[in-house]
Amino acid sequence: MLSKVIAPMPTVPRQRPSYRRAFTLLEIIIAIAIVGLLAGIAISSVTGVFDNAQKDIAQNFVGAAVKLPLTSYRLHMGDYPSTSEGLAALAAAPQNRADRWRGPYVEGKIPDDPWGRPYQYRYPGQHNKDRYDMWSKGKDGQDGTADDICNWTSAEPAAK
Repeated sequence: MLSKVIAPMPTVPRQRPSYRRAFTLLEIIIAIAIVGLLAGIAISSVTGVFDNAQKDIAQNFVGAAVKLPLTSYRLHMGDYPSTSEGLAALAAAPQNRADRWRGPYVEGKIPDDPWGRPYQYRYPGQHNKDRYDMWSKGKDGQDGTADDICNWTSAEPAAK
């Protein structure tokens, strides 16, 4: 028997649609909006953490960090620095009492508060009658406002 060889039929390639696969303008805009939203949330969270850290730094300074140098000064000099001498008396001897001064009680200069302003100091204190008052004017830079950070326990801000 003769077998007939049947040749396979030639295949015709299928034609693909002429458009390319890509992102549409709408998809790109949505992706940018989502990235912007996430960045905004992250930045606002970091700002809140930074504000809290600044308050913590100021509270630590007025409540604890300067306590030891001021106490050492008091032991050597017989009293805390006066309001006019201020915290500078911890770094350099006061002119009228240099003979008893055994400092410096702090290294370098007294730091400013986290908002770049000097800490406020008063002796004798109005709030702490037997010792000094010390405070930062806080973020707003205004004395006597709710954001002041002080070394006394009452919620009453410092008087000028």
